Amino acid sequence: MLASLFIRKERNILGVLEKFSRVALCHQPTPLERMPRLSKSLNRPNLWIKRDDCTGLATGGNKTRKLEFLMAAALDAGADMIVTQGAIQSNHVRQTAAASCKLGLECHALLERRVPDRDENYETTGNVFLDNLFGTSIEYRPAGLDMNEEAIKVAEKFKQAGRKPYFIPGGGSNEIGALGYVACAEELIQQMDEQGLNPKWIVFGTGSTGTQAGLVAGFHALGCNVPIMGISVRKPQQVQIDNVFALAQKTAALICDKPLTDKGKILVDDNYVGPGYGIPTNATIEACELIARQEGILLDLVYAGKGLAGLIGLIKQGKLGDDGDVVFIHTGGSVSLFAYEDQFKSI
Repeated sequence: MLASLFIRKERNILGVLEKFSRVALCHQPTPLERMPRLSKSLNRPNLWIKRDDCTGLATGGNKTRKLEFLMAAALDAGADMIVTQGAIQSNHVRQTAAASCKLGLECHALLERRVPDRDENYETTGNVFLDNLFGTSIEYRPAGLDMNEEAIKVAEKFKQAGRKPYFIPGGGSNEIGALGYVACAEELIQQMDEQGLNPKWIVFGTGSTGTQAGLVAGFHALGCNVPIMGISVRKPQQVQIDNVFALAQKTAALICDKPLTDKGKILVDDNYVGPGYGIPTNATIEACELIARQEGILLDLVYAGKGLAGLIGLIKQGKLGDDGDVVFIHTGGSVSLFAYEDQFKSI
C-alpha cells in the first residue's frame, strides 16, 4: 500500500542512527491499533492510534524516545546530573527524572507556573508527585520567562560548584532528541506497511516541536509523503510552523544528504489551543471522554486531548476525507489527569 509513498533509500535510517549514542529506555515498537468504535462514532472509517503512551518509562510517553539519545549524550559528556525544564505538569520532566534514576544520575528541574488559576493540588499531584517520587530537586519559575535560558543559567551554577551537569531543553526538543522520532518514523512506516494501511494523514498534538520535527525529517529521508498534521497546544500557527521547520531542517541534516527545503511539509492547525497552554477547552474534555468510553484509552488534557479534539474537528469539517487510514499518535501524559479532575463535570 505504501509503494508510491515509501521509497527506501540505499542507506536506511536505522543504519544512520547507529552512529549516534543511544541507551535503551523505550518499549518499542509501540502498538499501532485500530479504533473501530471511535471510527463508528465519528462516521470516519479506519481511524488508528499509535500508542506512544506505551513506551514504558514512568508510565510512558513520547519523550522516552528522545531521551534514548539525549541521555546517551549526557553519559558521553561525563555528566553526573541532568538539568531540564518544563511546565508544572511536564511529561518531559517526569520521564527525564525516571531516566536519570535508571542511569544513576541526579535530576534538577525548573518548573514554570505557566497555567493560571489552578488550585494548590496542581503543584503536588500527577506528574509533580512522580517527579518527587523519583527524587528530583525542583525550582519554580513564574510564567513568561525564557525557561531554557533559565535552566542553562542554573546548569552553569552547578558547574561552577564542581558538578558536571548536562542541560536538556524543554520537551527534549533539539536535533539530538528529535532523532527519537526519526526512529519512530521508520517504525511507523514499517507497521503501516505490514498491516496494509492506506495512510492519508498522521495527526497528533504538537508543542515543543521535537516530535513533529523528527517525524518530518524521518519521512523526508525515507521518501514517505504522508502528510503530518500537528495540532498546536500552545503557539500560533505560523510561529509553530517556523519552529518545527527550523528543527526539522537541523535533524534532517544529521541523517541524510538531501536538505529539507519544503516548508510546506510542516502542517499545523492552531484552532484547538483555546485560552492557552494547559487550559482545556470543552472540545478537549469531550475528546478525552469520548475515546475513554469508546476505546478504553486515557489521554491527557494538555497535549493528546487537544490533539484528538483537533482530529475530531478536522473530520467533522471534512478536511481529512472519508477514505483511507488516519493515524493518531498518542504522545502520553495521562498521569496529569489527576491534576485536572475538576474539569470533568459529567463524572
